[in-house]
Amino acid sequence: MADAIRVSSPVGGDDDKVMFFETGKLASLADGAVLAGIGNTRILVTATAAKSVRDGIDFFPLTVDIEERSYAAGKIPGSFFRREGKSSDDAILTCRLIDRPLRPSFPSGFRNEVHVVGTVMAADMENPHDVLAINAASAALSLSGIPFDGPIGAVRIAYTVDGEWLAHPTYVEGDQSTFEMVVAGRELDNGDVAVMMVEAGGTERSWEYYGDGAPKVDEAALAAGLESSKQWIKQAIKLQSELVAAAGGKKATMEYSEQVDYTEAQYAAIEKIAGAKVPAIMSIADKAERGAAESALRDEVLAALSEEFAGEDPALGTKQLKAGFKSLTKAVVRSRIVNEGARIDGRGTSDLRALSAEVGLLPTAHGSALFQRGETQVMNVATLAMGKMDQMIDGITPTTSKRYMHHYNFPPFSTGETGFMRGPKRREIGHGLLAERALLPVVPPMDEFPYVIRTVSDVLASNGSTSMASVCGSTLSLMDAGVPLKAPVAGIAMGL
Repeated sequence: MADAIRVSSPVGGDDDKVMFFETGKLASLADGAVLAGIGNTRILVTATAAKSVRDGIDFFPLTVDIEERSYAAGKIPGSFFRREGKSSDDAILTCRLIDRPLRPSFPSGFRNEVHVVGTVMAADMENPHDVLAINAASAALSLSGIPFDGPIGAVRIAYTVDGEWLAHPTYVEGDQSTFEMVVAGRELDNGDVAVMMVEAGGTERSWEYYGDGAPKVDEAALAAGLESSKQWIKQAIKLQSELVAAAGGKKATMEYSEQVDYTEAQYAAIEKIAGAKVPAIMSIADKAERGAAESALRDEVLAALSEEFAGEDPALGTKQLKAGFKSLTKAVVRSRIVNEGARIDGRGTSDLRALSAEVGLLPTAHGSALFQRGETQVMNVATLAMGKMDQMIDGITPTTSKRYMHHYNFPPFSTGETGFMRGPKRREIGHGLLAERALLPVVPPMDEFPYVIRTVSDVLASNGSTSMASVCGSTLSLMDAGVPLKAPVAGIAMGL
């Protein structure tokens, strides 16, 4: 058996908290494999790429899976079959957390399928494995021959009751803080860090801590937190680079066929026909009306250019023309925002769409609300139950039950489309937990309000920001149900 190549370093400014990366001993047939650890937590992350591109693919097929093994926490699964089943909510959140900073780091023309798998092999119930998994995934990709513009570093920081940012907190340290933030980024040539992903939220007891005098997390504190995270991100990147160097350097980049969505000649021809017409169409406020006008113009472009660009594969030519037209519409929308400060419907960059809300719509529900922002519409329903109805969690973290739950449903009719409905997808689970996290700090504790609480957001119409509409709808339905929230919560989505 081969010997492992190992590098390690204290992290977070604490000499007793050591992160390590290991390679060369486990999973040798994967393109890249790294065993990472902090405390007694261990996760094996592998990265593998397909040798060729699937025919007809027009997106980058990156898949991230987290396998939480019950043996990691010294448990036997509590299910009837006594083995792990579908991914837990925490695992799905971790997958999404890893995907977001990794995805932009691959070449735009690379379309080979890439599979990143993280197997949690030891969970010490003290140190979370999610941020460790981000760093290990980046390290595995950096070792492999997969084209990857890394490494990417990540850190969780917690805002303590003393007003200090603490790097790589344990579960207990996180619970004892008022706010937590996960930041990922890559190091630039000038030594600065380009932030690529931020995930943040208040803790369950933050309201209590604020009442006891803890400093609040304002804009200045957040800015300071982002700035302080950079040193720990660079520390993780340095450790990954040391591992790659110790292993003999990155493998030779694999050969791949660069995929082109459309040619420059096709785009120029599309722009000549549609360039003057697209701005007016992209200014139509109504989504359905705008979509119909856009489709009509696209059909006009296809009718004019399909024969010219048919080539040896007419279907491919048509597909490329459609992609070029879509790119043109995006470019026009972005240009109006950047140069004129005007969005699709004519609003400025800081203007909200028309808002409306109703409560008490459903006669049998404990609480119900309908929230609408522009054409986005979400129905939220709150249900209360006795304490024994809390959700039991058979996982590998210290959390064993959940008393407040938020579930989010996004049916295909909400966008005027058809589709299959076979249970919640990862996006729905992620959005539900995002809205749940937004309200958790203001939900009264069990000793003040002895009920289990479930809210369900059903998206009835979607024209952007349904997750934040779910936050607003949850606040309304909980107040309609008589839940004494510490404060109302609202949410908006923004893009830079």
